[in-house]
Amino acid sequence: MSDNELGAFLRSRREAVKPADVGLPDGTRRRTPGLRRSELATVAGISVEYLTRLEQGRDRNPSTQVLVTLADALRMTQEERLHLRNLAKMAGGGVALCMSAGQEPSRDVRPTVRALLDRLEPAPAAVLNRLGDVIAHTEGYARLFEPLGLLDGDPPNVHRFVFGDERARDAYPEWERVAAEHAARLKLVSGYDDLYVDDLVSELSFAAGEAFTSWFAAAPLTPPTVPVERVAHPGVGELRLSRETLDLPDGEQSIVVHLPAGADAAGALDRLTGRVPGALHAVSG
Repeated sequence: MSDNELGAFLRSRREAVKPADVGLPDGTRRRTPGLRRSELATVAGISVEYLTRLEQGRDRNPSTQVLVTLADALRMTQEERLHLRNLAKMAGGGVALCMSAGQEPSRDVRPTVRALLDRLEPAPAAVLNRLGDVIAHTEGYARLFEPLGLLDGDPPNVHRFVFGDERARDAYPEWERVAAEHAARLKLVSGYDDLYVDDLVSELSFAAGEAFTSWFAAAPLTPPTVPVERVAHPGVGELRLSRETLDLPDGEQSIVVHLPAGADAAGALDRLTGRVPGALHAVSG
């Protein structure tokens, strides 16, 4: 971590929020992207002087209430709130709150989670641990990603594939957007004294060189959202896919489900996975 990661994170989030997002007029002749410090201080109910001290690293012990009001004012996601809390804990000299940091990444999948994956068939769905290892997946996921090469690793790892496998640039027509997101997700979890994450970052830096290090260095403190991901499949052509990520309660694993973004993608994905449309029924009120 840098010396003032907490302040840098708060500033990055402030600059990413537009005045209209918090009910303020945009105004004219704005030199600051996003919110001014005075605007955030007003919305959060704290003084500009105190916010300045936080951003500059001159105050490293904000109270829980201050963190909550700042997170609310900045419209932070749950993931961003957890990151803010960890940064504040580390800035104050405490222990990082990432429960799994320092523990060997889990590769065991609970029976109930495996049963859920089974129920998701034939949708492309997988269980990932905090390193991005694919530790369980549906047959639909294999049909989508195995021809691309993503499942060749032991264990397969989504970050290694994106940065360390030349086939990834063919698999993702918008590889730069995908690389930016993966680099940011790694950066998000790389500051928690986690030797396993640090080893993966070091491995990618050595193996992929600038193809990884330049993206990692430039990655924002919060992962960008890629609403639709383009995947070039050798069997059915290009697919436009949306992605839903469901974090499991242990904080160590997540379920990632890929869904078609549009009728063309739906038809192609159904042909690929063997899904028969019409099995889901809406419940009318």
